[in-house]
Amino acid sequence: MLTLVEKILFALAVAASLYYTWRGVEHIIRNIGSGQGKMNWSLVPKRIGELTVKVGLFQPVFRFRLGPSILHALIGWGFLSFLLINLADLIYAYSGFKLLEHLGWFGNAYRLLADIANVAIIVGILAMVIRRFVLRPATLSTRETTLLHPKARFGILRDSAIVAGFIFIHNSMRFLGESFGVALAGHADPWQPTISTVAGWWSGMNPNALVAGEHLAFWLSIGAVVAFLPYFPYSKHIHLFFAPINFALKPERKSIGQLSYVNLDDQSIEQFGAARMKDLGWEQIMDSYACIMCFRCQEVCPAYNTGKLLSPAALEINKRYHLNGGGGTDVELKTLISDEAVWACTSCGACVDICPVGNEPMRDILDIRRNLSMMESAFPKQLETAFKGMERNMNPWNVSQADRMKWAQGLTVPTIEQNPEPEILWWVGCAPATDARAQKTAQAFAKILNAAGVNYAVLGKNEACTGDSARRAGREDIFFGLATQNVEILNEVAPKRIVTTCPHCLHTLKNEYPAFGGNYEVIHHTQFINELVGAGKIQLEVTQDDMKVTFHDPCYLGRHNKVVDAPREALKSAGALTIEMPRHAEKSFCCGAGGAQMWKEEEPGAARVNVTRFTEAKLTGAETVAVGCPFCLTMMTDASKADGGTIQVKDVAEIVAERMK
Repeated sequence: MLTLVEKILFALAVAASLYYTWRGVEHIIRNIGSGQGKMNWSLVPKRIGELTVKVGLFQPVFRFRLGPSILHALIGWGFLSFLLINLADLIYAYSGFKLLEHLGWFGNAYRLLADIANVAIIVGILAMVIRRFVLRPATLSTRETTLLHPKARFGILRDSAIVAGFIFIHNSMRFLGESFGVALAGHADPWQPTISTVAGWWSGMNPNALVAGEHLAFWLSIGAVVAFLPYFPYSKHIHLFFAPINFALKPERKSIGQLSYVNLDDQSIEQFGAARMKDLGWEQIMDSYACIMCFRCQEVCPAYNTGKLLSPAALEINKRYHLNGGGGTDVELKTLISDEAVWACTSCGACVDICPVGNEPMRDILDIRRNLSMMESAFPKQLETAFKGMERNMNPWNVSQADRMKWAQGLTVPTIEQNPEPEILWWVGCAPATDARAQKTAQAFAKILNAAGVNYAVLGKNEACTGDSARRAGREDIFFGLATQNVEILNEVAPKRIVTTCPHCLHTLKNEYPAFGGNYEVIHHTQFINELVGAGKIQLEVTQDDMKVTFHDPCYLGRHNKVVDAPREALKSAGALTIEMPRHAEKSFCCGAGGAQMWKEEEPGAARVNVTRFTEAKLTGAETVAVGCPFCLTMMTDASKADGGTIQVKDVAEIVAERMK
């Protein structure tokens, strides 16, 4: 199709484009390579199935914002199909050979796919442009108070315009050029129905004009790709490559909240946490390139939702704009996110869970906390009491270990010394053992275990805090000491199964202690209650009156550890009518206590996280808010008291214990 001169000019344009594109790619590779750790390519074969589903079906995208997700899919699926289409167009331009017309049924089917994809992409991108530039929803931006790179506010809009313009020109011109080609052939192509319809508009047109139109359309269509390529490494469109790489190569983790192991016995370690971008893992630097700037993480962030300075999206965007502007990874992270924003994070994991490209801004924040706490001693002073309690008395409440079993007075609760070979080791947890309100949960669960005749034991005075709050606050030294001690004790006991009454204990024992040599089967108490009910070991008296309950999913139970059905099934067994809040299960809204927030004042904002969540629960019309975490119990109880105590707040174990025959 192209003349000899055009072929030479096009080849030269492609060569120049690829040269400048490589310079951008080289810059990216250098930045990612400056991060900590090494890529583990052996993960790819194990993840190929999951990767195919995520990339091919855009499964992570559809978990949120259904309408825009459908539009994105139209564009994305169309883009995937166009890889072969563009190759066929290049072959035709240089040889006059129409590949897709000489591949039999496959070529026919693919031309039909191309026809549909072409229309889908054009419709999808026009709708996205209207949404971005006409409707302009607040969810596609951030507040003025958010720390955002000075070039980002306008830059995001400009980038969106360039990407949208490229996609529209490329696909509309390809559509138009193909219609000229069909018109030149003198007959409709039944496998390209919409293109053939448009080709009919050109009937009677001078063949020379059609040839000229075909040439022009090629240069605008494929030329748009050539012109866009050097900009590609700097655009948000680069997520097309880095999202699959993210899913394929992210380090293996047992949970989205599992933090990396730090060996405090290694005296050669000079840097704890991240002070500069280069202190982050390579995958955390890569997150900034994978980010599509959709602000979904910000939309689900409890801190941002309640008016705090934190925006996980802004952190990734700031990293990206700094790097795109020529800055290196030696930049201090304090210039990209404020300390106040860092300490507003509840480590709920919502940003990680919802990200359609696999980014983990929460991990950056917790690494920054490690540096602030371990290297600079720059942490909120209110945390000192909890830190001292964990260091001196092995619990953040600073209650003496001698009083660890006071909650069990009047109950038969065997210790490991009294029952050295139990079927179940119950890890009570600091809150149920020491906090007056949470002790009622422990007492209720003890009654359930005893009624069911379970062969169990507790560690009693030998049980210490798992160190969750210390770790999420950046005090890796305190966590290391507690974890080492607990693993030593647990390995000596060699429990068959561990049941916890706290999701934070569940998460730490199950997901983080394996790095210390502690590998255990750990379940939540609501899961074990279900087992007991299913086995007929406890009988529940269900009354005719429905008990209207809404269950608040703890972040470290539902989102971090994927336990969402067990608490609801337990409530159902107890005769409760469960009414769901709009945000529930793995998309639950945080209570505000995680990430060591339990031990400090909440950062300034427009509202308190626990009050916001309680209000959501109240609007369901439920009479009781059921919880499965002592931290959630405290936060929801405080919010209920502030509201006049109109709604009860109870742990699932309390509700079940009340209904036992």
